[in-house]
Amino acid sequence: MKATTSKQAIFAGIAMLLLALPAHASINKSVTIPDGGNSTGESSVNGSLTIGDNATVTGNLSTVNGTIRIGSGAAIESASTVNGSIRISDDARTEDLETVNGSIKLGERVAVSGSIEAVNGSISLDNGSSTTRSVENVNGDITLHASTINGDITTVNGDVELSDASTVTGNIRIEKPSGWGWNNDRKRNQPKIVIGPGSRVQGKIILEREVKLYISESAEVGGVEGVMSMDDAVRFSGNRP
Repeated sequence: MKATTSKQAIFAGIAMLLLALPAHASINKSVTIPDGGNSTGESSVNGSLTIGDNATVTGNLSTVNGTIRIGSGAAIESASTVNGSIRISDDARTEDLETVNGSIKLGERVAVSGSIEAVNGSISLDNGSSTTRSVENVNGDITLHASTINGDITTVNGDVELSDASTVTGNIRIEKPSGWGWNNDRKRNQPKIVIGPGSRVQGKIILEREVKLYISESAEVGGVEGVMSMDDAVRFSGNRP
């Protein structure tokens, strides 16, 4: 599925979720679950959600205008926000993560049993973190540090970097932007794709637009196809190009 189409689905899905907010949902206040606490789910409109260390949430977390913070060792179901970021601390466990305007940042050894999706925001995974499905955005960098995506990475205008022996089991896909002005800016706004030392893309790098492509001599890539080929990649031997 195209990233832009998927993001339209995010808008629709989050909107429907928020229309179904329970009667006890907070409107203009932030919500905090203490360390070791339990919850069946939390919602807010103009407030942030903070889940303490080693807390457990058996329902969804959702807010319109606010950040969602998950503490170390916490276990939650899905988390979604419209205008806000999502921050997941070390050793936490979660399902799907979605935001429209905000970044998503995972600490170390975070296990996501689902997908990570954003529209306008960066996505980053730190050492030992992983997903069971894909990672997608439209505008924003996607960065993996010693982490694993068991699925595809898809973006339109973002840079993608795999470092410290990260792995993508599917494809990395850079989609062609839409809009009348794209042809005039396509050289100036080329995304940068870096496959660092020891990193692996088990699928292919599929390019619907030209990018700045750098592949380490010690990296493994299943191929490059689309408007560019492996011959267009700049190979490098250090930690970074």
